[in-house]
Amino acid sequence: MTAFAFLSDSGFLKCGAPGATTPYAVAGVAWDGSTTNRSGARMGPRAIRSASHMLCDGTHPHFDLSPVEALGDAGDLPLPNTSLEGMRAALQPLAAQLIARYHMAWLGGDHSITLPLLREYRKQLGRPLAVIHFDAHCDTWVDHFGEPSGHGTWVYEAMQEGLVVDACFTQIGIRSAGEREAREYVATRGGQIFTARALRGLESPAQLAPVLQAIRQRLAEHGNPPVYLSLDIDCLDPAFAPGTGTPEPGGLSSNQVLTILEELADLPFVGMDCVEVAPPYDHAELTSQAAAHFVWTYLCGRLAHRPSQPLV
Repeated sequence: MTAFAFLSDSGFLKCGAPGATTPYAVAGVAWDGSTTNRSGARMGPRAIRSASHMLCDGTHPHFDLSPVEALGDAGDLPLPNTSLEGMRAALQPLAAQLIARYHMAWLGGDHSITLPLLREYRKQLGRPLAVIHFDAHCDTWVDHFGEPSGHGTWVYEAMQEGLVVDACFTQIGIRSAGEREAREYVATRGGQIFTARALRGLESPAQLAPVLQAIRQRLAEHGNPPVYLSLDIDCLDPAFAPGTGTPEPGGLSSNQVLTILEELADLPFVGMDCVEVAPPYDHAELTSQAAAHFVWTYLCGRLAHRPSQPLV
C-alpha cells in the first residue's frame, strides 16, 4: 500500500495518518482543473482541515461523541494537475487502497473527482450505489462546454455507466440556470429532486420529515443499497458559503444541511465527499467552517450508528 502523508497537527481535527486502529479516514483531492467559473477548489482540502481545528476535541453536540480516536488523515493525494483524465486515472488506484481499508471522507477539489470515486466504490462493492447529492447545480450536462467531461457532467456519466441506482439518486438544493432536460434528468431516470425553492423555510426535523421519509422509502423499496453522499458546498446560499467557484443565490441554510445529515445518519453510508470549497473567495472562513462541520457531522453520525461496521 502507498505510504500516505503524516500530517500531525495539520490534519483534519489534528489527526495524524490513518493506521490499523483508525477505521475512518479523510483524504484531500486537491484538483480544480474542471471548474467553469472561478478556480481555487484545489485549495479546499487545506482550508477545511484548518477550519476543523476550531472544533477542539471534536465532541459533537448532537451525537455526543468525538471521531478523533477512530480517525486518520491521509493527506492530499498526489495527482497530476493539468489533465482531467490523467487525474482520474491517478486518483482511482489511490482511492482503491484507502476504500479497501477505511470508511472515507474525501475533501475536494471540484466535483469532477466524484466520478472516479464512484467507479471505485462500484468496483469494490460489486453493485451500484444510492447517492444523496447536495448541490445548486444538477451536474447532468452531456458535455462540459464542448469537452466530453467535467465537474458538471458526473451525474450524467455515473448514470450512463451504471454506477448508481437511478431510482435511489436524490438531489437536494438544485436551483441554477439550465435547460429543463438537464434540470429534470435525474427525475426522468426515476430519481427524486428536492429543489432549493421547494425547501424554503424548512429547517427542523419535523419540517423536513416528508423529505427524509421520501429518501428512506425510496431506499427501502430498492433493498437499501449502499449510500454515497456527495456534498457540493454551493448547495448553501452564498450568505453561508461565499467561497465557492459558482455561487447561486437562493440556496440552503447550514441548518437545513445539518438537519438532513443528522437525521439520516443511520443510513447505510459507505463514504462521502465535500467539494467546491474555494478559499480565495471566502469571507471570514465561513465556507470552510461549514464544510468542516458537515464532514465532522457525517463522521460522528457514522461512528454513532455503525461503531462495529466502519468499513465499506
